[in-house]
Amino acid sequence: MPLNPATKRHLVTAALVGPASIWLFVFLVLPFIAIIVFAFGERAPEGGYQAAFTFAQFANLGSRSAAFINTLILAPIGAAACLLVAYPVAYYLAVKASPQRRLLLVSLVVVPFWTSLLVRTYAWMYLLGARGIPHLLEYFGIENVRLINTPGAVLLGIVYGYLPLMIMPIYVSLEKLDRRLLEASADLGAKPISTFFGITLPLSLPGVMTGVALVTILLLGEYLIPQLLGGGKVFFIGNALVDLFLQSRNWPFGSAIAVTLVAVVVIVLLVAMRIAWRVAGTRQVDLV
Repeated sequence: MPLNPATKRHLVTAALVGPASIWLFVFLVLPFIAIIVFAFGERAPEGGYQAAFTFAQFANLGSRSAAFINTLILAPIGAAACLLVAYPVAYYLAVKASPQRRLLLVSLVVVPFWTSLLVRTYAWMYLLGARGIPHLLEYFGIENVRLINTPGAVLLGIVYGYLPLMIMPIYVSLEKLDRRLLEASADLGAKPISTFFGITLPLSLPGVMTGVALVTILLLGEYLIPQLLGGGKVFFIGNALVDLFLQSRNWPFGSAIAVTLVAVVVIVLLVAMRIAWRVAGTRQVDLV
């Protein structure tokens, strides 16, 4: 019996979406359900998980308040710093650079991703360490400068590591910008600064919000940069999770922190979407 067109479309859609849906369900949804179950349990005497139903783990979140505070402060600041550096670069690439040079410059932006973040962070450890920039400053009479193991070092590593992820979404938005709007604004006597805030920035806002949301969400779970450049003195939630799961083996408490982190990420995403809708005046904004 031949299938009708509607049934064929449903089968084709299921064939295309099905494998990815199964993958996400097995490797994303099921592990998260397990984390939620662990969050309401208790730590077993030998470590790990012991079945129970209690809110004690969530009530104890204050004991890791330093990790939450550092993450909720440094992650938005790091995203804002990335934005301040990335927007001029993306604007130059999309609007000012010639088509012949644009491909080369965009490739240079992506080049850092060709090497491991671990290797690049170790390079910053050397540069900021006692034998790096502080040692160089001693030749100019500036002594006892400590750059490593500070919040500033962590922010520097964040900007360096996540800058390409901020540049590319903004670049894509600016590249789609209709240049005739800029020309019309100039012909009508508008100053460059007025053209930027009246035309360029609002039209590039989807890319801005995409980059800010992407970088902020990744920073909320960052572990490597605070661990290496913070030297155990600047804790993020990711560092707390590693300690609880691998060292203290307090899986329920670690799961409670992980569930709270996911809730924070969802709130950040919703707030970013709401801001983008209001400022851009449209709901067609892709953040993921």
